[in-house]
Amino acid sequence: MGVKPTYVKSVGNKLIKKYPDVFVADFDENKKHVSEHTNVKSTVIRNRIAGYITIKLKPKKER
Repeated sequence: MGVKPTYVKSVGNKLIKKYPDVFVADFDENKKHVSEHTNVKSTVIRNRIAGYITIKLKPKKER
């Protein structure tokens, strides 16, 4: 994998804390929700945030 930048982690954790019922363990759904709840213009950054949220919400057995 790799080291995630701190801004990806901080934004991801804030979104999970603020909208706990919105985000799920599905990457495509999380991409839509990150676009709706943030003002991130870059698709690369949006996808990194959505991927981080997806990894955080998946059970450890599935990883």
